[in-house]
Amino acid sequence: MDDTPRSSARDTILDRFAWENGHADIWRVFDDGAIFSDIVVGLVEPWRSGEITKVCGIEGRGFILGGAAAITLTVGFVAIRKQGSLFPGPKHQVETLPDYRGTRHVLEIQQRSLQSRDRVLLVDDWIERGSQAVAARALIERCGATLEGIAVMVDQLDHADRLDLPRITSLVRANQLPES
Repeated sequence: MDDTPRSSARDTILDRFAWENGHADIWRVFDDGAIFSDIVVGLVEPWRSGEITKVCGIEGRGFILGGAAAITLTVGFVAIRKQGSLFPGPKHQVETLPDYRGTRHVLEIQQRSLQSRDRVLLVDDWIERGSQAVAARALIERCGATLEGIAVMVDQLDHADRLDLPRITSLVRANQLPES
């Protein structure tokens, strides 16, 4: 199921989004406190009535959005890091399928960070092919927890890539963004 909430968060992304030298620049949503808050509220809105117990975010912008989403939902935050980062303790690891640039990453999660009772929301800025989301799901399941869904600012997944993932909510679809 794909949910795209109609909200001021969606309008904010469309207003502040820009292309810089062929690259998507979504960093502009973080530099204003009210706008950043609006984006985070928009991301978690569809998940408030659920039974989410933890939010996961993948290193990079997923840490920023995921941490803020966890605070907004009053649940814990669990980091998913890229191999080679300082991350103490026993970890589970998974190699991703190639991302949109053809790059594979090894993602890690601390083994003790989730338990079987945890119902997890993965939060990130953009989902294009879903390679990192599929790997994150494997890590979450290795910890015994359940990935309930994914909340992203921009959704660019095609139908076939959705089949390996749970419910995805987004603020905007990639084809709605202004052209470069």
